[in-house]
Amino acid sequence: MKKVIVIGAGFAGLSAATKLADEGYDVTILEKNSMAGGRARVFEEQGFVFDMGPSWYWMPDIFERYFAEFNKKPSDYYQLTRLDPSYKVIFDTQDEISLPANMTALENLFESIEKGSSKRLADFLSESKYKYDVGIGEFVWKPSISITEFFDFRLVSKAFSLDLFASFGKHIRKFFKNERLLKLMEFPILFLGATPQNTPALYSLMNYAEIALGTWYPMGGMHEIIKGMVAVAEEKGVKIKLNEAVTHISVENGIANKVITDNGTYNIDVVVGGADYHHVEHNLLNTEDRNYSKKYWDNRTMAPSSLLFYLGVNRRVEKLIHHNLFFDEDFNLHADEIYENPKWPSKPLFYASAPSKTDASVAPEGCENLFILIPIAPDLEDNEAIREKYYDIVMKRLEKYVGHDVRSHVVYKRSFAVSNFKKEYNSFKGNAYGLANTLLQTAFLKPSLKSKKVKNLYYTGQLTVPGPGVPPSLISGLVVAQQVMKEFKNS
Repeated sequence: MKKVIVIGAGFAGLSAATKLADEGYDVTILEKNSMAGGRARVFEEQGFVFDMGPSWYWMPDIFERYFAEFNKKPSDYYQLTRLDPSYKVIFDTQDEISLPANMTALENLFESIEKGSSKRLADFLSESKYKYDVGIGEFVWKPSISITEFFDFRLVSKAFSLDLFASFGKHIRKFFKNERLLKLMEFPILFLGATPQNTPALYSLMNYAEIALGTWYPMGGMHEIIKGMVAVAEEKGVKIKLNEAVTHISVENGIANKVITDNGTYNIDVVVGGADYHHVEHNLLNTEDRNYSKKYWDNRTMAPSSLLFYLGVNRRVEKLIHHNLFFDEDFNLHADEIYENPKWPSKPLFYASAPSKTDASVAPEGCENLFILIPIAPDLEDNEAIREKYYDIVMKRLEKYVGHDVRSHVVYKRSFAVSNFKKEYNSFKGNAYGLANTLLQTAFLKPSLKSKKVKNLYYTGQLTVPGPGVPPSLISGLVVAQQVMKEFKNS
């Protein structure tokens, strides 16, 4: 049995490790933190259960496909609830839109805002479904090691019909004119780490995922997914070693032969970097064994970081639903202060999640579990005074919207921002979502999942293909496992 070390027990690392173990490899995951999950860890305080990272469950078909790889289903490990409304967008205290899960109700909503838009919504979703079926069904499963993988007339012709070379911002304006509708449709692009003007129109597939496939929630919280993945991994024989930070990958004659931690040394046949790609390259490898230079990484366009607040509130908070997007300030100004002129935002948009509206288990009776997220530029100065300034800004606006005091009812509060992303996840520049999905950072233009210098070193996760997000990370792990199996047969 070939010995494989996977560095990092996030979604991608668990995915790669489980697939390889299922194929008979001897797999060990080394995880620096005390819990599996990466950004999807969880903690509990005073009866409040807080998911630390991902809070949106989109693309349920990807989770079905993942667990089906091992003859399982998500329902073996957690129960899903479809959210209805899917989410709410707040433009100001008197102007809000809740997105219904029912398609007829959604079409009626669009029509009430812009005459003729229900038909255009149907046309848009028809195009988006095609992009989803091809993009998620074919393109994202390519290892993207070489451009030649796409030298297939069928795929090349589809690349043009997928609008790879048009911007999402221009594409969506072919269908809708109303600014409120445009904000609704552009919202999912925020999760891709670039402005709509710099994101390929291909990613309208996100709108199809959100609208047609639904917004869901795993009861108990997003970490329930990780618990299920860990259960499958261990059933397949994966050994997960926590509190085991890797300090060096030893390479001789272009082959990695040892992975070294503070606690010991592991002999290996293959190593998969599921931790931050930049960290593995620049902190665990010698200079001559790296794929990319410091200049290369400094020139990457990173997705945003985030300022997060985890709040336990000893009363119910009115008007909020599970997912709430506060678009009550200028989107373009905030985007400019993330991507074009990086600075702490002058008038930030923010997201508030209240999972206790759906799941009573995540907060004591009569209380509310709140998760606040402000997207910010990566690598900003980060200190307690700055965090408190922004806490005050967003809480004033949240209280104005809900119509009552919240801050005096906060009985638990924890913040998490750039410095924490760097410390907890070795995150490059403290980013929260990986690389921005710009055209020049798509497919084979992303950092390669295979080392060019070390024959048996591979990478998986949000800094390589197919990109950021939970479903892409699951896919990334399966794709890299297939590449390992192809090149290092277990015999």
